[in-house]
Parts: sequence; structure tokens; C-alpha cells
Amino acid sequence: MQLITARSRPVLRSAQLCLRYRYTVMKARDTNRLNVLRGLLAEVTNAAKTAQPLGTDLKLLGLLRERSSAAAQAAEEFSNAGRADLTEKEIAAIKVLEEYTGNVETVSEDYINDVVQSTIDSIKAEAQGARSSAFEGKPVEELQVAKAVRQILGAK
Repeated sequence: MQLITARSRPVLRSAQLCLRYRYTVMKARDTNRLNVLRGLLAEVTNAAKTAQPLGTDLKLLGLLRERSSAAAQAAEEFSNAGRADLTEKEIAAIKVLEEYTGNVETVSEDYINDVVQSTIDSIKAEAQGARSSAFEGKPVEELQVAKAVRQILGAK
């Protein structure tokens, strides 16, 4: 297994530490957490042997979301089949996966909105300058320019 540092992949490192202390988990009789972590680490290990290993926490986040989605679908199928025991097991697995999903640091939605807004504002400022220089001295209606912009942006 490749060397994993806490800096490069903190969530995966956390999962490995939890698995190392599996005896504590086993003593607490938290077999569901142990099984989820074992399965997760098995998938990470298998992915490491492919052309596209999970090199970042964002890729691991994708894996966690996939597993959580699969567990939710399985829980629904078990519920429809009347298997309450298996439904509870899958719901518990989802909770463990969500716990690790919440540990992945991502950019906040406010930050994303700020970056997008500033980018749009800078593009608007550039467009104002380009519009005034490109159409300088020429008779052009702003509605025609706006329509052309909408068509071009809508096509891409």
C-alpha cells in the first residue's frame, strides 16, 4: 500500500487510523463501522492499482457518495422486500459514510458565489470596453448586440 500522509489525504488517513484501532471498534461491538471501513479501504486499494487512483480527497468524496447512494438504494430495496434488519444495516452504513463525507473539506458555497460573481463582473467590464471600442462611431442598437450575445452564449 502506498504511503498516505495526513496532509495529502486526511479523510483516508482517518479511515485507516479507525481501521488500525479496529479492536477498539470491535470491543464496542460497532461491526457496521468496521465493515464499512474495510469495504471502503478495499475499494481505495483496488483503485490504487488502476490507471486512475484516488489521489485526492475530492476523488475519495466521489467514492463515498457513490457508496452512500448504493447503500440508500439497497436500503430502499430491502425495505420494499420487508427486510427491516437489512434496511437498518444499510441505514447505519449510510450514517458512517456521511460522517466521513462531512470530513472532506470543500470550498463553501458563498466562496463559489463570490468567485463567479467577480468573474462575471470582470467579463462585463471587459465587454463594456470592447463594445465601446469595437462599435465606436458605428450605428448599432444595443438590443441587437444583446441578442447576438444571448445566441452565442446559448449555443455553447
